[in-house]
Amino acid sequence: MRLKEYQQRTLTEIRGYLDQLTIWKKKAGENPDLELDFPVKAWEKAGIHRPYSSRKNGIGQPLPAFCLKIPTGGGKTLLAVKTLDLVNMIYLKRRTGLVLWIVPTTQIYRQTIQSLKDKNHPYRQHLDLATGGHTQIIEKTDHFSPQDIQENLVVLMLMLPSANRKTKETLKVFKDSGGFQNFFPPEDDIKAQEAILKRFPNLDTYEKESGFWGRQIKTSLGNTLRTLSPVIILDEGHKAYSEGAQETLRGFNPCLIAELSATPVQSNVLVDITGQELLREEMIKLDLHLINKASPDWKDTLLDSVNKRSVLEKKAREYEANTGVYIRPICLIQVERTGKDQRGSRWIHSEQVREHLIKVMGIAADEIAVKTSEKDELKEVDDTGGLFSRDCKIRYIITKQALQEGWDCAFAYVLTILTNPSSKNSLTQLVGRILRQPYARKTHVRELDESYVHCFQQKANKLLESIRDGFAQEGLGDLRGHIATEGQTGEVGDIVSMMREKFKKAAGRTILPVFVVKNGHLWRPVNYEMDIEAKIPWADVDLKPVKKLTLSFDEKKDVEMGVALTNDRYRLIETRGVKNLEEGGIPIDPVFMTRQLGDIVPNPWQAHELAKGVLDHFLKTKGSAQEAERLVANNFVFIIEELRKQLEAEKDRLAEHVFLSLLEKDELRFLIIGRDLNWSFPREITFKAASKRLTKEKGRQLELSLYEAVPEEDFNETEKAVAWYLEDQHRLFFWFRNRSRHDYSIQGWRQHRIYPDFIFTMTDKEPATDYNRVYVVETKGIHLKDNEKTRYVRKVFNLCTRKAKERNWNELGLEMKDKIMGFEVLPEDEWQARLNEIMMEATV
Repeated sequence: MRLKEYQQRTLTEIRGYLDQLTIWKKKAGENPDLELDFPVKAWEKAGIHRPYSSRKNGIGQPLPAFCLKIPTGGGKTLLAVKTLDLVNMIYLKRRTGLVLWIVPTTQIYRQTIQSLKDKNHPYRQHLDLATGGHTQIIEKTDHFSPQDIQENLVVLMLMLPSANRKTKETLKVFKDSGGFQNFFPPEDDIKAQEAILKRFPNLDTYEKESGFWGRQIKTSLGNTLRTLSPVIILDEGHKAYSEGAQETLRGFNPCLIAELSATPVQSNVLVDITGQELLREEMIKLDLHLINKASPDWKDTLLDSVNKRSVLEKKAREYEANTGVYIRPICLIQVERTGKDQRGSRWIHSEQVREHLIKVMGIAADEIAVKTSEKDELKEVDDTGGLFSRDCKIRYIITKQALQEGWDCAFAYVLTILTNPSSKNSLTQLVGRILRQPYARKTHVRELDESYVHCFQQKANKLLESIRDGFAQEGLGDLRGHIATEGQTGEVGDIVSMMREKFKKAAGRTILPVFVVKNGHLWRPVNYEMDIEAKIPWADVDLKPVKKLTLSFDEKKDVEMGVALTNDRYRLIETRGVKNLEEGGIPIDPVFMTRQLGDIVPNPWQAHELAKGVLDHFLKTKGSAQEAERLVANNFVFIIEELRKQLEAEKDRLAEHVFLSLLEKDELRFLIIGRDLNWSFPREITFKAASKRLTKEKGRQLELSLYEAVPEEDFNETEKAVAWYLEDQHRLFFWFRNRSRHDYSIQGWRQHRIYPDFIFTMTDKEPATDYNRVYVVETKGIHLKDNEKTRYVRKVFNLCTRKAKERNWNELGLEMKDKIMGFEVLPEDEWQARLNEIMMEATV
């Protein structure tokens, strides 16, 4: 599974924080008297420009806690699994132990555990890949042993209410129970009991210290968790902000908490993924079309939505015939009443709607399911293949509130709101249920790439605000402009912004160059996988820095859990269980090592040869076979980490070499190959009528923008400042906001294309009818100024500028004859000075 660009960015930022966390935890351990809050220090050193709120676990130790802000449809479960792998590899240096995976609702619980237990599901496969197949998924009613924890990554699923300390009397988590005695010494071994309580003073006990037996530890699941220092994955983390919930989580004595939330409130946000990123990566169905029927009869609204779903199914069948990809559009219907004794009132009831669909509209009964707290007709569907199965017939799901949180089916396209205008039932949370794009890939059939809400006699402003609030609750607040209101004719509320008349002639002749490769006698745009990655000479990888690593003979071990007795019950207890080696902890396993390299070296045979070569080197050069094996085992994780770093650097170096070699041999060029294969300015752009237009700082209309109007939501604060600056320049002809994933891009020697922020042109003629200079500009926030990705973009842009100067533009087409072209990377704290220089150059 190839990760989306924002997902790769997320993992890179997590890796950076965990690297610092490892460094500063070690320093804190070496200097305990300093009482260093190492998670705070690591946050600071990782360069995360957001506030960090310090946390401590139930025994007063500093607790690393961070949040991934992921909007609905962003693939949070996949990112949770990948995060868990990074935490174990980089921070804990192990692949066994306990993970608490905490969710807030039954629906999320059911879906998550179903995915994690299914060995054919990508989430489970990622876990098995990371653990070498040693994964156990369990529930709170299942028992596990110290040996399970030692030999496997045990993922325990818990519902948040089940973990809440305040309701422990009615739940089993904190009750004394059989099956966990092996984690604790016998009740009559007072010294052993005291030793554990000294280490974990927050364990639940029976007696007070003054009792005959002293404090007796309850052999409960809750106490067992506290002794194992688990990693906590907190799904929908914003649900756990009550003091009781927070106290409970910290009371499990976790070693780290990774929170996932679309709308975090008090969290330490490590990564902030925007709705625009999801939209660019084809993860969500937008625009959302809002159809508000004037008719007072709910049956008319239902008919309208049934017709819409039928049209979508027809489109889906045509799409399947052309591509083989199966989509069955589903309509969600929100009613006001579902209870058995609630029919007959003025409220719209689920059974009324079901009967109307069957008897009046001719919908087959097996195409309809009702999902309520009392009746869950989807459970049988989930147990027999799920809604995505081709054998499933469900096309209509009737609910009141049961689908508001956690329910997930990308086939849901239409939301029908059959609540009375005066009803207080909120639809905000239902909006997110219809936003996921099937298979996270656009169909390029407009109807199948968008979503639809049908309602009746709602107050327009209130309804629109409810939908917008729904977007905000799903973490998609930056996409509020993608709500399109429709009348009875179904016309969408789009604004078409035309190219300004005075720029049409010059812009219409503009075609920007791209890197192209020779294909027989013709040229075509470069393809990363086929033209660059496939040609990387892995045999030329320099592994000397890895082979020169100094390995530690120390077998330092941190006891994470498990207290067992020696044969002499009166001796002090000895610790066993999960042992987390500082420089190791994972048995030598070439296959496991190969799997860890798969995202860098795509060919598994090449990855295996590289892994085997490094292991063989250490095993043959570090003394006797037994000594070498012990040394490599102690440092196995460290070796993998360093090998990954070296391979990433070498892949970049060799890919750049492939790219530059192709240029040198004239098999790769930077040129214009034709209007159809190169990018040119579109004649018009469209955006939502509800979107705010960008204006100058004092509210005046833009004058030098290529288009008559541009949406403000396409600009961050730095980009707005650049646009305002350009508007005031005398020599500027026109400027264009280049949209990511949509407009002009440059393919370099890395996988992801570079989408610049601006293209602007300059002229030295009066009156200005054409331009003689064109600049392609990328802006970077100050915190990204010198990072590795910015350095890469700068190298590619410098190459583009150099190649643009070298080429005779007459070769490339008359449109760009005699034009000067430049490519610039502008950091936030330097952009104005550099643009001033460019403006001065234009006057010389």
